[in-house]
Amino acid sequence: MNYKPAAGPQKPKKPYLHLFMLTVTALIWGASYVSQKVGVEHVGTFTFNGVRMLVGGIVLLPFIPLLRKLGVSNKVDIQEILAAKKVESVEDLPWYDRKPQLYGSIFAGLALFAATSFQIYGIQLSNVGKAGFIISMYVVLVPLIGIFLGHKIRSVDWLAVVMAVVGLYLLSITGGFHISKGDIYLILGSLSFTIHMLIQRHYSNLVDCVALSSAQFLIVGAVSLIPMFALENPAWQGILAAAIPILYSGALSSGVGFTLQLIAMQRVPPNQAALITAQESTFSVFFGWALLGETMTGRELLGCAFMLAGILISQLTPDKKSNAECEPLPKNADSYPKH
Repeated sequence: MNYKPAAGPQKPKKPYLHLFMLTVTALIWGASYVSQKVGVEHVGTFTFNGVRMLVGGIVLLPFIPLLRKLGVSNKVDIQEILAAKKVESVEDLPWYDRKPQLYGSIFAGLALFAATSFQIYGIQLSNVGKAGFIISMYVVLVPLIGIFLGHKIRSVDWLAVVMAVVGLYLLSITGGFHISKGDIYLILGSLSFTIHMLIQRHYSNLVDCVALSSAQFLIVGAVSLIPMFALENPAWQGILAAAIPILYSGALSSGVGFTLQLIAMQRVPPNQAALITAQESTFSVFFGWALLGETMTGRELLGCAFMLAGILISQLTPDKKSNAECEPLPKNADSYPKH
C-alpha cells in the first residue's frame, strides 16, 4: 500500500493582484502632481481644486452601496460605536463622536481643503518632483504630532523624522538659509495633510470610510466656491480648457485611486500598503521629468534620497505588535486619498 505524506499547512498566497492595485494607485497619485500643475495654467487654484473635488466626490457616490454589497465597506451603527468607545450611551460620548459621519466629514473636509490648496499653490512655484517629496513628509509627521494626542512614538520614528528633516533641508534651504515661498506652501500642505490623516484615523472605526471620503471631497468643493468667486474669475472656457487635468485629478486620482486602494487593503497589511502608496513621491519625480521636462539638481536629488530613506525606515520597521494580518476593513489612515 502506498502512503502519501500528510499535507503540511499551506502558505497563504501572496496577494499579487492587490499589490499591483496599490502600485497603480501610487502611479496615479504620482502623475496627479502634473495634472494639478497643468490644470492651474487655465483656471485659478480654488476653481481647479473645487471642481475636481466635486467630481471626485460625485464619482465615489455610486461606489458606496456597491462596496457595501461586496463587503468591502460597511455602515457602522451606533451600537458598534458605543462598543468601540467602551461606553453605554450616546451621552457618554464626546460631542464630536455622537454623529461621526457628519463631524468626521466636516473636519476632514476642512483639513483637506487647506492641504490641497497649499499643495496646488506650492506646485505652481516649485517643481513636481520636489512637491511630491515634501508633501510625503506626512508619513513621518503623523507619529510626531501624535505625541500631543497621547500616541506612543517608536525610537525608529525619531530616526525617520531626522532623515526627513535632513532631506527637507537639502531640498529647500539654499545659501543663506533661504527657503522659497513655494516650499513654504508645500510644508504647510504636508502639515495640513498630517492633521487630515489624524482626523481620518480617529474616525476610521466609526464610519463608512467610502462615504466619509465622498462627503469630504464634496465639502472641499463646496468650501472652495467661496474663495473661487471672491478671489478668482471662474469661466467655463477655462474650466473646459482644464477638463482633462480636472477629470484626472477628480475622477481618476481621487475616485478610482481611492477605490483601488480600499480594495487592495483587504489583503495587504496597512504598513505595507502605506509603503507602496508613499512611492507616489518617487513617481512624481519621474512624471515631472517625463511629461514636463523638469530636472533636479544633485543636492535636491540627495534630499529626495534622505526623505525616501525616512519614509522607508518608518514604514518597513514592524511594530512590536504584529501587523501580519489585515483587518476586513482598513482601520487606519496610513494610506489614503489626498489628490
